[in-house]
Amino acid sequence: MILDIVRTAALEGVAHGFFGREGGLFQGPAAGLNCGLGSNDDPAAVRANRRLAADAVLPGCGLASVYQIHSPEAVIVSEANEGQPRPRADALVTDRPGLLLGIVTADCAPVLLADTEAGVVGAAHAGWRGATAGVTDRTIAAMLSLGARIERIAAAVGPCIARSSYEVDHDFADRLLTADESNERFLSSGPGDRPRFDLEAYVVARLAAAGVRRIEAVGLDTYVLADRFYSFRRATHRGEPDYGRQISLIALAPA
Repeated sequence: MILDIVRTAALEGVAHGFFGREGGLFQGPAAGLNCGLGSNDDPAAVRANRRLAADAVLPGCGLASVYQIHSPEAVIVSEANEGQPRPRADALVTDRPGLLLGIVTADCAPVLLADTEAGVVGAAHAGWRGATAGVTDRTIAAMLSLGARIERIAAAVGPCIARSSYEVDHDFADRLLTADESNERFLSSGPGDRPRFDLEAYVVARLAAAGVRRIEAVGLDTYVLADRFYSFRRATHRGEPDYGRQISLIALAPA
């Protein structure tokens, strides 16, 4: 089965991938590699899709994920938890080789991070709530607690909704500017004077402000690229009854 996997130069040598919707077991609105346990699809089929993705990165290795709540919470994990209760958080970090970390998105920004010298990796789900609350900062802090060093961490920001597709309300824009006037660079005016928000650029800036020196953003708009990616906002605008989620994975290869 052919899967659409976006890999990055920033994480070269690290087992990782940002997956699209191609391949998988579903038809209908969530057709393809839907990996979201929160969708209306058959949970067994979703788990099968997650296994397909995991095996495309590190065959046979266990997968750890979180119950995502649009928060800044990051947890350290040491074992797989598929089929078990998952921590309520939006990022996870490990120093265990052979353990895949996975987060799912459908417009939010997936962020994968690694310090290969320390043997520490992380994965974060950065929607506007988590991103502005500091989910990437907490992910980095968790990595540092396991021995990573900020100057060695590399990060990649995967497919997410682009500024041109991301209309926000004035209240959000005002809060963003109140937090930091320099955030004006992530906002622009759209039709009807509604602000547009550049989530990808904001996440990159947060990573850089934290001290990450090597950052790559893939620049793929989940809203526009309907054949490649799931999008909550696109599904909402189309009045579709459900939407899928793509998965992003990273791991340290076992010795």
